[in-house]
Parts: sequence; C-alpha cells; structure tokens
Amino acid sequence: MLQEVNRLLTGLNCGKVLETITLPESATTLSIEHGFDLKAFCFHADKEVLREPRVVRVGLIQNSIALPTTAHIVDQKHAIFEKVKPIIHAAGSSGVNILCLQEFWMMPYVFCTREKKWCEFAESIDGESTKFLQSFALKYNMVIISPILERDMNHGEVIWNTAVVIGNHGNIIGIHRKNHVTRVGPFNESTYYMEGNTGHPVFETAFGKIAINICYGRHIPLNCLTFGLNGAEIVFNPCATVGELTESMWPIEARYGAIANSYFVASINRVGTETFSSSFTAGDGKPAHSDLGYFYGSSYISAPDASCTPPLSRNRDGLLISDMDLNLCRQFKDKWCFRMTARYEMYAETLAWYLKPDFEPQIIRDPLLNK
Repeated sequence: MLQEVNRLLTGLNCGKVLETITLPESATTLSIEHGFDLKAFCFHADKEVLREPRVVRVGLIQNSIALPTTAHIVDQKHAIFEKVKPIIHAAGSSGVNILCLQEFWMMPYVFCTREKKWCEFAESIDGESTKFLQSFALKYNMVIISPILERDMNHGEVIWNTAVVIGNHGNIIGIHRKNHVTRVGPFNESTYYMEGNTGHPVFETAFGKIAINICYGRHIPLNCLTFGLNGAEIVFNPCATVGELTESMWPIEARYGAIANSYFVASINRVGTETFSSSFTAGDGKPAHSDLGYFYGSSYISAPDASCTPPLSRNRDGLLISDMDLNLCRQFKDKWCFRMTARYEMYAETLAWYLKPDFEPQIIRDPLLNK
C-alpha cells in the first residue's frame, strides 16, 4: 500500500521509482556538521540512437535567516552569507552544474511590513551578493542563480525583484525581473517594486537552457507557457511562501507546469518564521501581527514525465541535488504532442480580442434557461 501511495505522490521516471544518488563524503560531512538536510536523486530518459544522454546536475538551496530582523542590515546579510557558504561548498564538491538559491536569499522577506527602511537591502546587479557567489561559480565551474532585491542605478535607482544568472566562469550572463508581483494578503510587494520588464528570457548556459520563473509567476499558466515557447529545458522557481496561503498548492503547481510545458521545474522555498518589531495587518479583519507565517521549505524538482523528487525538510535548511537527462524534454514532447496539438493561433486571436474595450465573452445561452 505504501509503495502505491508513493507511486502516486512522486510518479515513476521511465517506469521506475526515482533513484537516489550517492554523494561524496565531503558533502555528507558538511550536512552533518552544519545541520542541513541533504537529498539527491536522478531523473533518467530513454536511451536514444542519435543523441547521447544530456545529463546535468542541479542543486537547490533552502534556508532560514541567520539573525533577528532587529540586527543591523549589514550583519544580517553577512550572517546569511556565512550560513549558506557550507551548503554551497557541499553543492560544489558534489559536482553540481547549476545551483539556485531561494527568492531574496540574502535578506528576510520584509515586504509584508510596508516599511521603507528595508530598501537598504537592495543592491546593484554586480553588488555584494553577486561578488560573493562569483567566486564559488569560478571555483566549482558552476552556474549560480542569485535572486536578489535589485537597485537599478542606471534608471532612477528604482528597485526590482531580480534573479542574476552567474556563469560558470564567474561572469554575469544576464538577469530576469519578476513578471508577476504578489498582491495577496500581507504580501505587499508592490509597495517596493513593480512588474519586471525583461520578458521571458531563456539563458543558454554551458549545461543547458534555463529560465527563472520567480515565485508568484508559477500561478500564471501563460507565464509558464512562454518560458517553454522560448526553449527552456529547466525552469527554476525561487519562492518565499507560507503554509496557510499556499502549502496545499505547492505539490501540484510545479508538476503541472513541468508536464504541460515539457521541461523540468525546480521549486525552492525558504524556511522558518521571520518576526518584525512592527506589527502589520493582512487586510482580512484579523488583528495585527508581527510575522507573515511559517515558510515551509519543501523544495523539490518535477520532471516532464510527471515524476518528482521527495521534498526537502519543512523546517530545516537544505540542499537538494538532482541529475536530470534533458533528453526527457523532447521525448515527452514527442509522446504527448502538446506543442503540435496546441492551437496557438486560436489563443492569440482570443487574447487579442480580450484586450479590446468592446470584448464580450463567447457564451452561448440556453434559450430555455428562463422558461
């Protein structure tokens, strides 16, 4: 019975239960010494005649903050640097090719407070957090995705929710800014930044074509679709989300996105409760409170064949590592023919009509409805 439950919860990869990976002793030692969760799995693809396997090793880091939010901003940031350093070393020593950190990994999730003092966490694309990670990218020949609070120094010093893509040579490949800004309950992100202006870029790296669908964008099917249309093979979804709001949705959305768009989805969420000195409300009539809720971690990876890894811990920092054969993406495009059978011209026509002021929904009314 338990085996059947697990089959339904995590699916089968090429008809088999997902395999685990044995990691080097250096990585397991770091996880024991620093108390973070460490899990590793492998997604296979069917053997092909003309193409060799295209296996890439991906790592995801989830973590809690390191100091109280009342500590000095510089101290908070540097403490997080020190906290994630051994986890990054564990990823590097395990041969991870592409590593992604959680949304706003270098700070608390402050946007529930509406207080502008937190804008001091913002930094330029080539700022302190990027420089910190560039040395690891170079040392371990690793692409690193760093979601930060960006200060755009060239355009009025405005702030963005931005993912910086650092190449395996320590170079900055490019950035993506969050397409869909959260406006749910106390998630008051638009007090600080607005929707991004970078479209749906796919970054061609030494290890594959990747995209970053930041947090709330996972709820928007057309957003997920467009990264796929641009050729993404792995879509990273760095998040900051709490149990009461989304935990029932968390195991579903990424798997659906991976299936519908024939790419891998890597979902990362932070851990713990972050308390602030000032209370705030959620606009729901409930009393003011000083924390947003519990960030439940549970980072995991989904594949195009509906299989997925078990999640990381709900309450511990963690590193999830997965080998994935990118050939699986094309194999499932061929199997299910979603791209071939999609009616993009029909969707485009309806969307263009929907944007017009005189749009009317296509509803056929039963003539006997009121008789």
